[in-house]
Amino acid sequence: MKIEHEALTAAEAKMDKTIANLKRELGTIRAGRANAQLLETVMVDYYGKMTPVNQVGNVAIPEPRLLTISLWDPSMLKAVEKAIQKSDLGINPTNDGKMIRLAFPEITGEKRKELVKIAKKRAEEAKVAVRSARREANEVLKKEKKVSAITEDDYDIVEKEVQDLTDKMIKKIDEISQAKEKEITEI
Repeated sequence: MKIEHEALTAAEAKMDKTIANLKRELGTIRAGRANAQLLETVMVDYYGKMTPVNQVGNVAIPEPRLLTISLWDPSMLKAVEKAIQKSDLGINPTNDGKMIRLAFPEITGEKRKELVKIAKKRAEEAKVAVRSARREANEVLKKEKKVSAITEDDYDIVEKEVQDLTDKMIKKIDEISQAKEKEITEI
């Protein structure tokens, strides 16, 4: 029997946000191949508003290790180039007056190990956030049980549902993390 409870709903929303955030964070870890997501964290002043580089032009991946940016406003070429150079991508952009090219170098074995460690750390942080959401939901349930706002049977059912949801999310985090590790270690 499944019981709808606001503590369970709130926990699920927090856990879903955590998963989405993890996917976004892992997407910014470059694995030796071009990935448009890498540009989400690179910001450029676009007419007075800080905007991600991937939103000021068309981003294309013509080759596995090459990313091109065709800007909608060619006058932004220098600003975008500077923003990429200042970023932590570690890539030098080149331009031909019309588009910016980002060539991704081959990653060394040592750097791959470092990137795997970073990915694992981010996955572990996501697991901590999921467990924190579980703890918050359980605290709400305990308070309600204490003031008799929820029956003992309903408490047990919802508590089990919260645990099942937590287990499901932890498994999902592991799957996402393993996929990223495979992508990083792949040559």
